[in-house]
Amino acid sequence: MILTLALSLAALTGCGSKTETPADTNTDNSAQTETPAEAALSGSVSTNGSTSMEKVIGALSEQFMADNSGVTVTYDPTGSGAGIEASSNGSADIGLASRTLKDEEKAGGLTETVVALDGIAVIVNADSKVADLTVEQIGKIFTGEITDWSEVGGDAGTISCIGREAGSGTRDGFESITGTKDACKLDQELTSTGGVIEAVAGNPNAIGYASLSAVEGKNTVKAVTVGGVACTEATVLDGSYAIQRPFVLVTKTGENLSPAAQAFFDYATSSAASQLIKAAGAVPVAK
Repeated sequence: MILTLALSLAALTGCGSKTETPADTNTDNSAQTETPAEAALSGSVSTNGSTSMEKVIGALSEQFMADNSGVTVTYDPTGSGAGIEASSNGSADIGLASRTLKDEEKAGGLTETVVALDGIAVIVNADSKVADLTVEQIGKIFTGEITDWSEVGGDAGTISCIGREAGSGTRDGFESITGTKDACKLDQELTSTGGVIEAVAGNPNAIGYASLSAVEGKNTVKAVTVGGVACTEATVLDGSYAIQRPFVLVTKTGENLSPAAQAFFDYATSSAASQLIKAAGAVPVAK
């Protein structure tokens, strides 16, 4: 009887010691599984620049933050010139420009990466009879050679040209393509795409220009065809629409971005972002 009791106690003691081992193992496994969580992407990504890229960057940022809850992406709509400067001086991780970089900007240590293409729509008041203009006519209107709508098929009335401020990527792109650089005679220079649309909508004799993505769905203004070609995603991508420009991510040449900024950059330029870019009204370039 005493021997049986002793064996039972020994067995219980042995079972007790065996149950400690899995517990210890579980603790070790728990510690090991913390590593991926600690390695999760975190931090902030600052973008700064083109107001025309607002919808594209907004859509990309929203999805990226949803996929990476530890990252915050900010956007400061200051215009292309300011965005390029912000990238150059390091006040932003990624600059945003709605034009190609100039040779001197590239020589100054900046790199451009095209994330999308954007058509620049030439807009008139919704009630205007003018439906089509050539690039040459548009150039002459904005330089003051053509001053009355009757000269291009519209009702008589003095043409009022509305444009963007100096340093705007939209203005730079428009003037470069229409051959009007530093020669435009504007009745109003406005600091945002929305401002141009509002001004044209409120003036029956006005003409202006704005990003395709900003004009789509608007019934207060009308985008004229240019040389018979409408400003659409398809015509921008195939190059048949003449007045178009790139949406560019600007970074410092040879300098690494933070892990969070690099991840956002990689996502924005990948085919995974194409549908979001399309939904924002621009034309993705990633295959």
